[in-house]
Amino acid sequence: MKNHIKSLLAFVAALLFSVPQASAQDAKLVEAAKKEGKVVIYGSLESDTVETVSKAFQKKTGIGMEYWRASATKVMDRAMSEYRAGKPLFDIILTNDNPMQIMFKEGIFAKYDTPSAKEFPKDAIDPNLGPRYRNVIIGVVYNKSVIKPADAPKSLEDLVKPQYRGKLVMPDPTQHTTTTQWVASLEKLMGKEKADRFIRDLAAMKPILVESLLPAAERVTTGETPIAITYVKYAFIYGQKGAPLDYVRLGKMMGDGHYLTLGNKAPHPNAGKAFIDYILGQESMSIIAKMGEFVNRKGVFPPLPDADKIQFVEMYDLDKKGFAEKKKEYTKIFLQ
Repeated sequence: MKNHIKSLLAFVAALLFSVPQASAQDAKLVEAAKKEGKVVIYGSLESDTVETVSKAFQKKTGIGMEYWRASATKVMDRAMSEYRAGKPLFDIILTNDNPMQIMFKEGIFAKYDTPSAKEFPKDAIDPNLGPRYRNVIIGVVYNKSVIKPADAPKSLEDLVKPQYRGKLVMPDPTQHTTTTQWVASLEKLMGKEKADRFIRDLAAMKPILVESLLPAAERVTTGETPIAITYVKYAFIYGQKGAPLDYVRLGKMMGDGHYLTLGNKAPHPNAGKAFIDYILGQESMSIIAKMGEFVNRKGVFPPLPDADKIQFVEMYDLDKKGFAEKKKEYTKIFLQ
C-alpha cells in the first residue's frame, strides 16, 4: 500500500513539474524569437488560412510573419535557388510531400524535433520532414439540388454507370499534375487490373475536363455539372456560402500530404521553431480544421459529416519522367 502511495505521489509530482518546465522552455524560445523580429514562410497553403493563423500566432507570441504563396513547384524552385546562391531568405517551407522530399535531399532543411509531434499519429510523421500537418484529400463532390443523395454515386466505380454520363467534371489528367498523380495512384485503392479498366471506362464517359480542381468544384457549385472529382474540402467551403454540396463517403480516399520544415540556414531560426510549435499545436490545428482542412493532430477534424471516418491514402510520388510517361498515356486514353 505504501509503495502504491509513493508511486502515486511521484506521478502527481511529475505532472506538476513537467508543465511549468515545458512552459519555461516555450517562453525562452519565444523571447529569443521576438529578438529576431519575424518569421518568413514560403508555402502553398491558402493565403486566407495563413492570415487567420498568423493573427492568432502574433497575438499569442508577439512575433510577426511574412508569407509568400505560390504553387508547390514555384516554392521549391525559389527556395532551392536562394539556398544554392547562399542567401536563403526563408525560415520555413510549407508545402506538399514530393517537393519537400526533393528539397530534403538537397540539404535545405534543419532537423527540429518539435514537442508538438507527440500529438500526431506515428504513421503521420515522416522521418525526414516531421509531422504531416494536413492531408489534401481528393474525392467525389456532388450538388444535392440536382442529384438527390439517394441517387448519388456510392463508390468511384459508380461514376462510370450510364446514368452519370454528361454529369461529371474533373481536372484534365493530361495537364493537371495532381490529377495525373491521382489517376496513376488508383491502383492503390483498386489493384492494377481493376484500376486500368476503371480509367478506360472513366475516359469513355467523356467527363468535362477543366484546368484544375477549383474550377471542377465551381461547376458543381452552380449545378452546371452536378458531380466532380475534386477536393473534398470544397463541399464544406462552398457549403458555407450556401451551395447545396455533399461528398461521397468512399471510405478510403487519396490525396497529398503536406509538411512544414525549418531551413538549415534560416535567418530567424528561433522564430521558425516557435512557428512550427504553434502551427502544430491544438489552437492552430483547430483553426485550420474549422476552415475545412483535414489536419492530422489527434482528435481534430473539419466540420464535415463523417470526416473522422475517412481513411487517407497518400498518392504515389512521380518524378519528371513518371509524370511525362503518365501524361502521354492519359492523352491516348482521355483525348484520342
